[in-house]
Amino acid sequence: MYYKVICGRKCILGTLQLAPWCNLEEVPNSKRKRLRPGKISPRRLVPNHIQRPPYVKTRMAPGIASGHEVHDLKGIECMRASGRLAAQVLNYAGTLVKPGITTDEIDQAVHQMIIDNGAYPSPLGYGGFPKSVCTSVNECICHGIPDSCPLEDGDIINIDVTVYLNGYHGDTSATFFCGDVDEEASNLVKVTKECLDKAISICAPGVEFKKIGKTIHDHADKFRYGVVRQFVGHGVGRVFHADPVVLHFRNNGGGCMVLNQTFTIEPMLTIGSINPVMWDDNWTVITADGSLSAQFEHTILITEHGAEILTHCED
Repeated sequence: MYYKVICGRKCILGTLQLAPWCNLEEVPNSKRKRLRPGKISPRRLVPNHIQRPPYVKTRMAPGIASGHEVHDLKGIECMRASGRLAAQVLNYAGTLVKPGITTDEIDQAVHQMIIDNGAYPSPLGYGGFPKSVCTSVNECICHGIPDSCPLEDGDIINIDVTVYLNGYHGDTSATFFCGDVDEEASNLVKVTKECLDKAISICAPGVEFKKIGKTIHDHADKFRYGVVRQFVGHGVGRVFHADPVVLHFRNNGGGCMVLNQTFTIEPMLTIGSINPVMWDDNWTVITADGSLSAQFEHTILITEHGAEILTHCED
């Protein structure tokens, strides 16, 4: 099996359709228009004193690092710090979501908050990604590029934040409501969050990774939601993406969780098709039928007592 790293995910190669973005008709059985790209502003600057991850110097995606991210006490504290900042940034970004704001404006605010805290926005320059955060609206499954398009009342938007602080990445995302969201979208977002919470609750040393996928898939099935298979969780820490590959659907994969290990869980659920289609920008991934998609993500640390959520925002 071959994987391609895209922003904060791994994608199974050979399963993505490529399509132009110009399909602007309404989504079937909905008044909502299909997504279309807007203008992308110039790349934002990062002060020279801020430490950059190694991949920034090249447009090449660095691939998946072999070996799990397992930390000593100092590493755990660094992971807690990066996770805490990522959570704070995500929480702030969510407060900006309202009709009329552009995703580029959200990117600007996220970028500024990250560098103000002495960190680097991990997506910026990763494999050529042009922005500091991923903003995925409505049918966008993941990797939406912030641009000039304004959010509309009733939209849902996933904001995916990763920060690189003192040599460690903290990775998290959530789906937010824009204005008045209908029951169909609200329920999808609610169940997607429940899938993440249930998956985290079963994590502990010695637990098989495949139990994550079963837990998520079982819960999604109760509501007849689809589980996207092509994009998965991953080890995270000193590198952006490492082993293990964390599948969110039922599978027979091997491997068990180990003490002091860090990785992400990030289920993506859809109301309709689970088949992803990529725009010709080579980043934006949408559902094939234009149906809504939602996602939530945390970075977790395996402890003696289970799992510690490193990207939980304490108000």
